[in-house]
Amino acid sequence: MVPPHAHKVDMGLSYPCPCRRQGELMPIALTEAFGCKRCQQIFVLRPDGHSIEQLAATYPYKRSWYWTGLQWNVLQRGFSETHWHWAIALSFFLLIPIFLWLPLLLQIALKPQGLLWIVASVLLTLAPAFLIWLSLSRR
Repeated sequence: MVPPHAHKVDMGLSYPCPCRRQGELMPIALTEAFGCKRCQQIFVLRPDGHSIEQLAATYPYKRSWYWTGLQWNVLQRGFSETHWHWAIALSFFLLIPIFLWLPLLLQIALKPQGLLWIVASVLLTLAPAFLIWLSLSRR
């Protein structure tokens, strides 16, 4: 989604580099891309025409910027664009084992040391979810 105060990027102009203040983005001939003279990064014009995206093979997420007329601002992606599929998968990963184990847990709760088994089963259910959350938060 493009912010309302974003200006259309003109492929015939040069712009300051969004990564470094001293760099200058110059259009690359016969492409819809810009190249920085200083940091040698390549930026592609996104289909909306208001923002650019950095082409970097080493960075797992594509960083994007939009032009305000004076400077580049980082284009923040919302939760709906990036994390909904992870949230749905995580909820299934948590809910299915809980519903499958619920009758067993109710039977075990009536026996001695039942609380210990309930705590162990909840921890076994939550441990993979915690590992997934930990791996996603490090990106």
